Amino acid sequence: MSAPRNGRLAVDAVGLRFQNPVLLAAGTAAYGRELRDVIELDSLGGLVTKAVSPHPRAGAPAPRVAEFPGGMINAVGLANPGMAEVRKTELPWLASHLEHARVLVNVVGDATEDFATVVEYLDDATGLDGYELNVSCPNVKAGGMEFGADPRSLRDVVTRARQATRRPLFVKLSPTLTDVAGAASVAVDSGADGITVVNTIPGLVVDLETRRPALGFGSGGVSGVSLLPVGVLTTWRVTRAVKVPVIGVGGVTTAEDALQYLMAGASLVALGTSSMRDPRTAERLVRGLEHWCDHHGVRSIRDVIGALEWPQ
Repeated sequence: MSAPRNGRLAVDAVGLRFQNPVLLAAGTAAYGRELRDVIELDSLGGLVTKAVSPHPRAGAPAPRVAEFPGGMINAVGLANPGMAEVRKTELPWLASHLEHARVLVNVVGDATEDFATVVEYLDDATGLDGYELNVSCPNVKAGGMEFGADPRSLRDVVTRARQATRRPLFVKLSPTLTDVAGAASVAVDSGADGITVVNTIPGLVVDLETRRPALGFGSGGVSGVSLLPVGVLTTWRVTRAVKVPVIGVGGVTTAEDALQYLMAGASLVALGTSSMRDPRTAERLVRGLEHWCDHHGVRSIRDVIGALEWPQ
């Protein structure tokens, strides 16, 4: 599949032009090369890499993923080879294989300073266009509370990362936050260029034969089709609170799903679970957006963004 070159699906966000609004969500394509023989990555708007932390992480015990009728639950434990290996091996591959698709590096940490450490270490490398700070992970030094759930920690994470780079920064927030719009405002006030919503929702799936959790870690993060309405509503709330680009994530399988996010105000849409089930979903989604625009006489996908009319 070749990406449409007529510009109808192009979106400008955080100072970057995305040839279409379709991204692969964090972890879906690992660092890109894993899907090189499966889909044409360069036909997409971009991809968000698997997590990157200052040091390698072994991750959670197996099994790490389990399906259920409403989607998928996972506990990967943010396993990754660490920032040094990513800079040495993964980013050069991306730089040499992608010309049009944008790359955002997903950043994680155990302490507020970890995020800036990764950003600063990677910032002068090629193969990336910006960062996505996963503030849904626990602040180990502060008793395990999510960075995004504590305004002071969130402000510290974003401020430090902002000081470490001029590249765009997205901040990924959890749908379980008591005030996700307020957290988005804190992130933007601290220097974020964009917001990603949503991350997974905590859950538990039980293996009835063993009478044990289906995941080796026990509980995990719920994703998939059941997350779609949650993500769309969160996107609507966030885009009412902050005037920065938003990446909508959660439950996207079809072009119609993506359009719900776009109409709710998202500038970009990322696929996770659906791409893991079928990596070609993203390519079909791009074609589906083209067909929808044809059928509805839409000359630019930008005309759809934020078009949702809320009941009076």
